Amino acid sequence: MKIKVCGMKYPDNIEHLSLVPIDYMGFIFYPKSLRYIDKILPETILSQTKDILRVGVFVNEKIELIFHRIEKYKLDVIQLHGLEHPKYCSDLIKSFPNIKIIKAFNVSSPNDLHSTKEYNSVCDFFLFDTKSTQYGGSGKKFDWSLMDFYTGELPFFLSGGISMEDVGKIKEIKHPKLYGLDLNSKFELEPGRKNIELIKKFIEEINYE
Repeated sequence: MKIKVCGMKYPDNIEHLSLVPIDYMGFIFYPKSLRYIDKILPETILSQTKDILRVGVFVNEKIELIFHRIEKYKLDVIQLHGLEHPKYCSDLIKSFPNIKIIKAFNVSSPNDLHSTKEYNSVCDFFLFDTKSTQYGGSGKKFDWSLMDFYTGELPFFLSGGISMEDVGKIKEIKHPKLYGLDLNSKFELEPGRKNIELIKKFIEEINYE
């Protein structure tokens, strides 16, 4: 099970998290987010994430600005959390063929999962989150049994208010395409600052047989 910790904001916290066995670290480039990281120097992120895949999270952003962020922060993965259409994803791939794309979908019914089909050829992963009126996640859970309606080809990240209390429920999920978990607000001391020890404990428990 891959672990992605999203919404990192503070250099010292990024450094401490880099010592934890996670696979992806997410940085939010959405100005309206409390976890917006634009003031962090690229050198800081690059020096502290050498063995972790860097994910840039964007919401309905101008594609030229995403190109700039990819180059400036040496991003490995782009996560699109808005209303980006398949052609938008395709244009990203044409300019950066080595970049991986995660497309987020807000889920409240089986129909939301069916809408992933048109993105199969232009994305690498999906991320399923709770439907909300705000962009970038709500910190709330959705009905995970809806995952049974996902019959798509691409692997997915499970998101939406995942906490320590969910370890048992997550272990019960047997979906063949469940690839990783997206951790954020339930592991925070404040917006953008993670509780490192709590993340360590979660990883230990989720991996315990």
